[in-house]
Amino acid sequence: MTAVSIKIPETMTEYAEPKDESMLLSRNAMILYPYIQNETISFGKAAQILGLHKMDLITLYGRLGVPYFTQTAEELENDVNTLNSLMF
Repeated sequence: MTAVSIKIPETMTEYAEPKDESMLLSRNAMILYPYIQNETISFGKAAQILGLHKMDLITLYGRLGVPYFTQTAEELENDVNTLNSLMF
């Protein structure tokens, strides 16, 4: 581990230092999430950075309310329709 300095609003100060290892892991996972979302890194790479198995990271994000699948119901329906049309 290494220490970094970040600028945060003063009112966030009490929340900036994790109280335990679980909170530290959650914070670090959330720092990485925007890079997963913009496809700079994959879930697998983020898990590797955090020292986790990919499935454990996906589970952690689920507990934090961050979905693994971001597809809308309409997008899913379009994909199913496309697959159905290709199969018949």
